[in-house]
Amino acid sequence: MFTAEGQSFFKKRKNVNYDEKLITYGFSIGIHTSAYQVQYSDQFVTDQLDTVHSVMAEFSPGFSLGFLVNYRFNEFLDLRLMPKAGFYEHRLQYNYTDESVKSQLVETTMVEFPILLKYKSMRRGDTRMYMVGGVTPSFEASGKNDTIGGNNDLAIDIKPRNLTLEAGIGFDFYFPLFKLSQEIRFQHGIVDMLGADPGPFREPLKRLNTNTISVYFIFQ
Repeated sequence: MFTAEGQSFFKKRKNVNYDEKLITYGFSIGIHTSAYQVQYSDQFVTDQLDTVHSVMAEFSPGFSLGFLVNYRFNEFLDLRLMPKAGFYEHRLQYNYTDESVKSQLVETTMVEFPILLKYKSMRRGDTRMYMVGGVTPSFEASGKNDTIGGNNDLAIDIKPRNLTLEAGIGFDFYFPLFKLSQEIRFQHGIVDMLGADPGPFREPLKRLNTNTISVYFIFQ
């Protein structure tokens, strides 16, 4: 009896099924926290850099705004294109053996083009769970490197392009006039972001990759 009543309840609550359309559009609002993953260079353990104790990457907040084009392959699989503008801050803290500290702040606006596959569960009433994954090429639209407490001419050189692997989970919520998706996504950069220009802040480092955790609100 309870099973039958539950099924009847879900059927009564079921709003318009936007997922039956071949192509749908929408927009996204995202908030994220991002940091570099640091790999030390061979010079870090030499006498030349014996005054550098460590280089620490700090997570910093940011946000993104974008659009969505969703192509439906079948009931359970979609292709999603989500061009967006992302606003990032990355911080590196240089700790020295004399207990002094210097910091690098890299502020960038990135134009990003996520290409994602969305695998959906069966719809239960007005809710559906899904998994998403793919790649995101990105290009710097504008950027600024600041040396906090130092000379900006010595700012670390960062490359203007990146490529990230992405994976996440989310939920679709169906309403009479729109569909809302809430999603958490993890992004790992596979491009070395460390530029070629020499300098005191580059010498201890061999490689920098981006790590980002994002929460998206997607309206269709």
